[in-house]
Amino acid sequence: QVQLVESGGGLAQAGGSLRLSCAASGLTYAMAWFRQPPGKEREFVAAITWRGLRTYYADSVKGRFTISRDNPKNTLYLQMNTLKPEDTAVYYCAADQSPVVRGTIDTPNIYDYWGQGTQVTVSP
Repeated sequence: QVQLVESGGGLAQAGGSLRLSCAASGLTYAMAWFRQPPGKEREFVAAITWRGLRTYYADSVKGRFTISRDNPKNTLYLQMNTLKPEDTAVYYCAADQSPVVRGTIDTPNIYDYWGQGTQVTVSP
């Protein structure tokens, strides 16, 4: 069982930046960030393959957010720039225990482990 612990959330002004981190207690393969805005369903934000060779982004964050990972440290990151109030959400880290992606990388079903979430609030 792998534990995921997110950090780095908080309050930012529109146009500002935040960096989220997700520390994993063990080996994981594909990893992703999802978010759940207030009153809405969880949605895909970004994903990265095991070796970091491929990254995927939701259209709403493309060009503003960057996902990366440091495998020796078992840590996933999300650099969020040019933040908007609509980025306000609880952000969740997710990890796949399989070396083969069992579906599409932007769907929550393929991820076996989830963090507890970290709140990001962007003020106008």
